[in-house]
Amino acid sequence: MWLPFGNLEDLMVPRRKTRVMPPPAVCPLTTCMRLLGGAWTPNVLWYLRDAPRRFSELRADLQGVSAKTLSARLRKLERDGVVHREVRPTSPPTVEYRLTALGGRLIPAIEAIVDVGHELKRLKTR
Repeated sequence: MWLPFGNLEDLMVPRRKTRVMPPPAVCPLTTCMRLLGGAWTPNVLWYLRDAPRRFSELRADLQGVSAKTLSARLRKLERDGVVHREVRPTSPPTVEYRLTALGGRLIPAIEAIVDVGHELKRLKTR
Protein backbone atom coordinates (compact mmCIF):
# COMPACT_ATOMS: atom_id res chain seq x y z
CA MET A 1 0.00 0.00 0.00
CA TRP A 2 1.34 3.38 -0.96
CA LEU A 3 1.01 6.25 1.53
CA PRO A 4 2.10 9.87 0.98
CA PHE A 5 4.39 9.67 4.02
CA GLY A 6 6.00 6.29 3.34
CA ASN A 7 5.20 2.61 3.46
CA LEU A 8 2.81 1.19 6.05
CA GLU A 9 5.48 -1.36 7.01
CA ASP A 10 7.82 1.49 7.91
CA LEU A 11 5.28 2.85 10.41
CA MET A 12 4.59 -0.41 12.20
CA VAL A 13 6.43 -1.11 15.42
CA PRO A 14 8.02 -4.56 15.33
CA ARG A 15 6.58 -7.05 17.77
CA ARG A 16 8.94 -8.03 20.54
CA LYS A 17 9.64 -11.64 21.29
CA THR A 18 8.62 -12.72 24.76
CA ARG A 19 11.34 -13.15 27.35
CA VAL A 20 9.08 -14.86 29.85
CA MET A 21 9.15 -18.61 30.22
CA PRO A 22 5.81 -20.12 29.20
CA PRO A 23 3.70 -21.45 32.05
CA PRO A 24 3.50 -25.19 32.70
CA ALA A 25 0.83 -27.10 30.78
CA VAL A 26 -1.43 -26.90 33.83
CA CYS A 27 -0.67 -23.44 35.17
CA PRO A 28 -0.69 -23.33 39.00
CA LEU A 29 -1.52 -19.61 38.95
CA THR A 30 -4.65 -20.28 36.89
CA THR A 31 -5.63 -23.13 39.22
CA CYS A 32 -5.29 -20.93 42.32
CA MET A 33 -7.04 -17.94 40.76
CA ARG A 34 -9.97 -20.13 39.72
CA LEU A 35 -10.35 -21.15 43.34
CA LEU A 36 -10.09 -17.59 44.67
CA GLY A 37 -12.23 -16.16 41.89
CA GLY A 38 -15.38 -17.95 43.00
CA ALA A 39 -18.21 -15.82 44.32
CA TRP A 40 -17.74 -15.12 48.04
CA THR A 41 -14.63 -17.35 48.29
CA PRO A 42 -12.15 -14.67 49.48
CA ASN A 43 -14.75 -13.47 52.01
CA VAL A 44 -15.31 -17.00 53.36
CA LEU A 45 -11.57 -17.49 53.75
CA TRP A 46 -11.28 -14.11 55.47
CA TYR A 47 -13.86 -15.00 58.11
CA LEU A 48 -12.37 -18.46 58.69
CA ARG A 49 -8.81 -17.19 59.07
CA ASP A 50 -8.80 -16.88 62.86
CA ALA A 51 -11.18 -19.54 64.14
CA PRO A 52 -13.78 -22.10 63.08
CA ARG A 53 -17.23 -20.70 62.28
CA ARG A 54 -20.67 -22.27 62.09
CA PHE A 55 -22.78 -21.91 58.96
CA SER A 56 -25.14 -19.42 60.59
CA GLU A 57 -22.18 -17.31 61.78
CA LEU A 58 -20.70 -17.22 58.29
CA ARG A 59 -24.05 -16.32 56.80
CA ALA A 60 -24.35 -13.40 59.25
CA ASP A 61 -20.76 -12.33 58.47
CA LEU A 62 -21.39 -12.38 54.72
CA GLN A 63 -24.38 -10.11 54.45
CA GLY A 64 -26.05 -10.54 51.09
CA VAL A 65 -25.07 -14.15 50.44
CA SER A 66 -27.91 -16.64 50.12
CA ALA A 67 -27.87 -19.89 52.09
CA LYS A 68 -27.80 -21.83 48.82
CA THR A 69 -24.78 -19.94 47.50
CA LEU A 70 -22.87 -20.16 50.77
CA SER A 71 -23.60 -23.87 51.06
CA ALA A 72 -22.39 -24.49 47.50
CA ARG A 73 -19.25 -22.42 48.07
CA LEU A 74 -18.41 -24.27 51.30
CA ARG A 75 -18.94 -27.65 49.61
CA LYS A 76 -16.61 -26.67 46.77
CA LEU A 77 -13.96 -25.39 49.16
CA GLU A 78 -14.22 -28.64 51.09
CA ARG A 79 -13.81 -30.68 47.88
CA ASP A 80 -10.79 -28.55 46.97
CA GLY A 81 -9.16 -29.31 50.34
CA VAL A 82 -9.23 -25.70 51.55
CA VAL A 83 -11.99 -25.98 54.18
CA HIS A 84 -12.71 -28.76 56.67
CA ARG A 85 -16.33 -29.46 57.67
CA GLU A 86 -16.97 -31.01 61.07
CA VAL A 87 -20.36 -32.11 62.36
CA ARG A 88 -20.48 -31.48 66.12
CA PRO A 89 -22.44 -33.95 68.30
CA THR A 90 -24.76 -31.37 69.84
CA SER A 91 -28.51 -31.26 70.06
CA PRO A 92 -29.41 -30.20 67.43
CA PRO A 93 -26.26 -31.13 65.51
CA THR A 94 -24.14 -28.19 64.44
CA VAL A 95 -21.56 -27.95 61.69
CA GLU A 96 -18.32 -26.03 62.01
CA TYR A 97 -16.03 -24.99 59.18
CA ARG A 98 -12.35 -24.27 59.51
CA LEU A 99 -9.43 -23.77 57.18
CA THR A 100 -7.18 -26.70 56.42
CA ALA A 101 -3.41 -26.24 56.36
CA LEU A 102 -3.69 -25.59 52.62
CA GLY A 103 -6.45 -23.04 53.21
CA GLY A 104 -4.29 -21.31 55.80
CA ARG A 105 -1.58 -20.86 53.20
CA LEU A 106 -3.99 -18.69 51.18
CA ILE A 107 -4.44 -16.17 54.01
CA PRO A 108 -1.26 -14.15 53.29
CA ALA A 109 -2.47 -13.73 49.70
CA ILE A 110 -5.92 -12.60 50.88
CA GLU A 111 -4.32 -10.18 53.36
CA ALA A 112 -2.09 -8.77 50.60
CA ILE A 113 -5.18 -8.21 48.43
CA VAL A 114 -6.90 -6.44 51.35
CA ASP A 115 -3.84 -4.20 51.82
CA VAL A 116 -3.87 -3.25 48.15
CA GLY A 117 -7.61 -2.59 48.42
CA HIS A 118 -7.00 -0.15 51.29
CA GLU A 119 -4.34 1.60 49.23
CA LEU A 120 -6.67 1.85 46.21
CA LYS A 121 -9.39 3.36 48.42
CA ARG A 122 -6.91 5.93 49.75
CA LEU A 123 -5.90 6.89 46.20
CA LYS A 124 -9.53 7.34 45.16
CA THR A 125 -10.25 9.74 48.03
CA ARG A 126 -7.45 12.12 47.07
